[in-house]
Amino acid sequence: MKLITKLPLLALFAFLSFSCTTDSLDDKADAIELSLTTPETKTIEVEILELINNHRLSMGLTALSDMTVVKSVAFTHTDYMVDNNEVSHANFYKRSDYLKAKAGAIRVSENVAYGYSSAESVVRAWLKSDGHRANIEGDYTNFDLAAEQNAEGKWYYTNIFIKK
Repeated sequence: MKLITKLPLLALFAFLSFSCTTDSLDDKADAIELSLTTPETKTIEVEILELINNHRLSMGLTALSDMTVVKSVAFTHTDYMVDNNEVSHANFYKRSDYLKAKAGAIRVSENVAYGYSSAESVVRAWLKSDGHRANIEGDYTNFDLAAEQNAEGKWYYTNIFIKK
């Protein structure tokens, strides 16, 4: 076959190889409405929130207030990342829609991370990234965070920001 006739076949193969089903992802996201839990706050979470607010204050921005429902949604996603052994923003729009409906958010963003072993290291990494820093320094009113370790002791983080 000529290359030109192979291209559509290769494209179809690539699409099928890299696409994924949304059934399992949607099931997990739908569970947000049914079983939100708020785990006990960890020291590393408090440290991260304090570092973010200290950074905001140093920039002349207002400090953000934590919010239980935001922490619960962040925990659900962090737990999803640990269970799937991947860092992702999967189902972000479902989390955003949920927070708009249940927390009165008009805007939602999130930062995720994996593998950083201290509050300082994860916040430093976020601040070095333009997109993550924009969320940290953005026009938001509330935020919260969930940090969980996998079986090997590696940390996963979800930090959600909302504007009410």
